[in-house]
Amino acid sequence: MGVHRHDRSSAARPRQRPRLVLPALLGLLGLLLAGCAPLGPTGAKLEGDRLTDLRPVRPGGTLQIALASDPDRLDPTRSSTLVARQVFASMCEKLYDLDQNLQIVPQLAAAPATISADQKTVTIPIRQGLKFADGTVMDAAAVKTSLDRHLTLKTSGRRSELANVASINAPDPGTVVLKLKQPDASLLSVLADRAGMVMSPKALTELGDEFSQRPVCIGAFRFSERIPGDRIVLDKDPNYYAADQVGLQQVVYRIITDGSVRLSNLRSRDVQVGDQMDPVSVGSMAGDNALQLFSSGSLGYQGIYFNLNNANGIGNPPGPVNSAMAGDKRLRQAFSLAIDRNLLNTIVFQGLYQPACTPIAPGTEYADPAQSACAPRDLQRARQLIAETGVPTPIPLELTIPNTPESSRIGQVIQAMTAEAGFEVKLRPMEFASSLSTSQDGQFQALAAGWSGRIDPDGNITRFVKTGAANNYSGYGNPQVDDLIKKGVATNDTATRRDIYKQLIDVVADDAPLIYLYRQSNLVVATQQISGIRVYRDGIIRITEAGYTS
Repeated sequence: MGVHRHDRSSAARPRQRPRLVLPALLGLLGLLLAGCAPLGPTGAKLEGDRLTDLRPVRPGGTLQIALASDPDRLDPTRSSTLVARQVFASMCEKLYDLDQNLQIVPQLAAAPATISADQKTVTIPIRQGLKFADGTVMDAAAVKTSLDRHLTLKTSGRRSELANVASINAPDPGTVVLKLKQPDASLLSVLADRAGMVMSPKALTELGDEFSQRPVCIGAFRFSERIPGDRIVLDKDPNYYAADQVGLQQVVYRIITDGSVRLSNLRSRDVQVGDQMDPVSVGSMAGDNALQLFSSGSLGYQGIYFNLNNANGIGNPPGPVNSAMAGDKRLRQAFSLAIDRNLLNTIVFQGLYQPACTPIAPGTEYADPAQSACAPRDLQRARQLIAETGVPTPIPLELTIPNTPESSRIGQVIQAMTAEAGFEVKLRPMEFASSLSTSQDGQFQALAAGWSGRIDPDGNITRFVKTGAANNYSGYGNPQVDDLIKKGVATNDTATRRDIYKQLIDVVADDAPLIYLYRQSNLVVATQQISGIRVYRDGIIRITEAGYTS
C-alpha cells in the first residue's frame, strides 16, 4: 500500500551548518560536571549490552529494588508509567511476552495466535489450569473479562491500543477470538504489554474502581501492601504455576528518586537492585567490585511536548492554550533547532545516551537511517523562523520537568541553548505523580516527558499524536497523521510500513507538537550477591528467576 511522500520542510530538517560553540554553554558544562567522576572502567562495560547474570542462586530471601519514581495506579487497565510496569512484571503476567531478542513469545497464551486469511480474526489459545493469586482459575472467560475492561472502561489507558478490536468472544474455556475492524499488525505486540495482562474477575467484581489498591493477577509474586511514596511489597505466590522455579520469598520495591541516594543504598546493601541509574552514578561506580552493571539499549525516547489544544484535559473537547508556542509551528521548529542534542548528551549524560529525533529506535526494522541521523543545531535558521513569525523576543515558555537532579541539569542546558535563539525558558520542577495529572489535565505550556518504547512502531506513535489518543498531551490533531496511523497497522508488509512511518514522522516533525531529544540506555545496577535478573531493551527488569548467589 503506497501513500504520497511528504518531504520534510527545511525547518524540520535543516541544512548542515557549522556548530556554534557557546561560551555560556562551555561554562555550564564545567559547572554541571563538577564533582562527577569519569566513567573509567565502568564506561567500558557499555560497549555492549549486558542483559543477565546466570550464576546459580539459592532459595529464599527478600530482594529490595530501588525505583526511580513512585508508580501510578497498580491497575493494568489504567496505568500509564514505566515504573508501574516494573511492578507488574513480577505479579501480572500477559498473554504474550518478549524474549531477550525482542521476539513475541506465549506467556498466559498456550501458543502463538492464529490469524485468518483476511487478517481480521485472531484466535488465541489459553493455557489451562492456571490460578490467580486469589486461588480462582483463569480461563478464556477471565481473559475476555480483562480485555473487555481494557476496551470499555472510560478511564482506560488501553482503549486506543485496542481500538481496532470489534468484538471479543470466548467460545470455549481454552480459546479467545478477537474480531477486528481492520487488520492490525501491532495487535500482538500490544498483547505483550499491559493490554495483555489478565486480572482476576472475582477481584474486579469485588473491588471495582479500587482494584489498584489490592491488585490480583497471575505472577511469581502477589501483592501484599503499598505505602505510597515509600514502598510496594510483594510475596511469593504459592498459586503460581511455576512456583517451584521462583527462589525469592519476597520483593520490596522502594521509592528512591535521587540517583545518588539509590547508589548509596546499593553500596550499603540496603537495596540490592537499582533501576534507571543515571550516567553520573554509573560513572562513580568505577573500580567498585561489589556492584555490577546491566545495560541495554532503549526502544524509547525522552522529549518535550508543547501544549497546543489540551486546555480542558485529555478526553475533553480541545480548547485554545495561552502560549505563543501553541499558535505557530515555526516557533516550535525553532526551539528544536536551537538544541544541540549531541552536546546535551555530553553535558548531562557523559555521552552514554543517544541523540533522538524520531520515535523509532535506530537499528530496528522500521527505522529510516536518514531520519535517525539527527540534524545538527542550526541557530541561524532558528532565529530566522522566529523573525518570520513577528513574535517579539525573548519568547517566554514555562517548561515542566521532573523534580530530580538529572532533570534539573537537562532543563538548565535547554535554557542556555534556547536562550541563544530568543526563548526565555522558566523551569517548573514537579513531583512525578503530580506531573502525570498535570499532563493529562493540560495544565502546562511545555512538558519534559519520555516513553519507554515498544517493539512495534505504532506503540511509539499512535497514543501520542493520534487525535484524542490516551497520551496525546499536546491536544494535537492532524487528519493526515490519523490516516497514516490507520494505514500503518493495516498491513504486515515491513517495507510498506517503513515507508508509511517515514512519511508520518516527516509530517509530525513539521508540525512539531513534540520534539525528541535523546534515548536513554537502560542502566540497572545490582550488588554482586544477586544473580538471575534480566534487563531487556523494553526497559523491564525481570526477576522471576532472580535470587542470592549460592
